Amino acid sequence: MGLKEQITEDMKAAMRAKDSARLGTIRLLTAAMKQKEVDERIELTDAHVLAIIEKMIKQRKDSITQFEAGGRQDLADNEKAELEVLSAYMPAALSDAEIQAQVAAAVAETGAAGPQDMGKVMGVLKPKLAGRADMTVVSGLVKAALSKA
Repeated sequence: MGLKEQITEDMKAAMRAKDSARLGTIRLLTAAMKQKEVDERIELTDAHVLAIIEKMIKQRKDSITQFEAGGRQDLADNEKAELEVLSAYMPAALSDAEIQAQVAAAVAETGAAGPQDMGKVMGVLKPKLAGRADMTVVSGLVKAALSKA
């Protein structure tokens, strides 16, 4: 069963359990998925769904920071609950050592010699690490590895 079907089944289960908080979050996710399908006239793959979830998680994290800075803990708590539901759909995150190993392998694979080759290395890493690592962290590691080269 694909990720899209899993989300649909989870929505049905949340309806049956009358779990309104979880149901609301899953409905937001399905709406974003349908919007992408309609806008781009494509059938979503698991990679597309993960990208949507990743974007929504980033939005929730930004909102939590803003709400806490503004003294609105009630709204921050709502965002944290949504973040928890969305995070359950993400694959297990890679450890720092695993990310370092992937970066080293990609640098060797592309034959990157310096910072000008960053695009090549990121092009190799992005499909491998999508949803499993924060790409801003990966970008920093690639930059550090290439500056030593």
